[in-house]
Amino acid sequence: NYTTDTKSREENKKTLENLYSLSVDITKIRRLKEWVLLQDVAYVKEIAGILQEMGADETTVASIIERCPEAILHAPAEINSQRALWQLVCQNEKQMIKLIEQFPESFFTTEYQQNQKANILFFQELGLKNNIITRFLTSAPNIFYNPVEKNKNVIETLQRNYLNLGGSEANMKIWILKLLSQNPFILLNTSTAIQENLEFLQKNYFTDQEVLQLLSKLKGFIFQLNSTTMQKSMLFSKNIFKCSDQELKQLVLKCPALLYYSVTVLEERLEGLLKEGISIAQIRETPMVLELTTQIVQYRIKKLSALGYDIKSGNLESLNGTKKDFEVTYGKIQSKKERPIFNPVAPLHVED
Repeated sequence: NYTTDTKSREENKKTLENLYSLSVDITKIRRLKEWVLLQDVAYVKEIAGILQEMGADETTVASIIERCPEAILHAPAEINSQRALWQLVCQNEKQMIKLIEQFPESFFTTEYQQNQKANILFFQELGLKNNIITRFLTSAPNIFYNPVEKNKNVIETLQRNYLNLGGSEANMKIWILKLLSQNPFILLNTSTAIQENLEFLQKNYFTDQEVLQLLSKLKGFIFQLNSTTMQKSMLFSKNIFKCSDQELKQLVLKCPALLYYSVTVLEERLEGLLKEGISIAQIRETPMVLELTTQIVQYRIKKLSALGYDIKSGNLESLNGTKKDFEVTYGKIQSKKERPIFNPVAPLHVED
């Protein structure tokens, strides 16, 4: 709605004065979104006043405006409506200000207020806790811009498929809530795409139980894929590992990344492992290693080598897992190396 033609226009002096009075770094705004300073109408004092009412100090107000300059172009009534909306899920205004400071753009996107409200109420009815909904509002705001019917449709498709695949009614709510909290972006997909991906897996001989297992392991990312990329990735893995359809299926169940990553990513990661002297047979034995980037693999191999651990001759389990998992493994290997070997039959040197 705002003009971005900056050539023939001058900066609004009143806006500049008001920003200076709040100790806002104008050079940051010029660098980031200069067009904001050219608008005829801005509500600098009013927006600052609302933020201060909510408990923001001068430094916080300046930081919010510097990071999201278009905040000052919103009418106070719009911002007060947005404030009331976020109050539905925030514990208090202190928490709200913290979130606004971290994610100002999420708060100052006010065009979809009706959809946002309807979706907040829908998620609450669904059983999502308010702290999860606030996380969605800040890190996945787009899902609130959808009409609520669209989100309901996707959830109903997931529920129906969960039951059709043999999931129980008793566990369905927990499953849906877990899936959503792990990956809210599944709501940006269409119910048709979800249906097609599940059918693709069934056509590739995965049993209903195995499809359910994959859905849980992939944290919903399967719904952001399409059958063409999945087919290519599976074919690539089948050729690399020289395995039958049944063996490939077991590898995918062990390591869903073989389904999720594109051929380009899988090629790059395989190449990185082979350069480190790791064999295809070792990778086939522990395919989960392909979930790690080449840089992470190199770093972990280097750390283990420093302890005298030869990755080429052992299995790759010690490389796997999250950063925390690896640190635990590394610690165990380190303490094993440092512990002196005790020989129970060696003579004890005791002074007379």
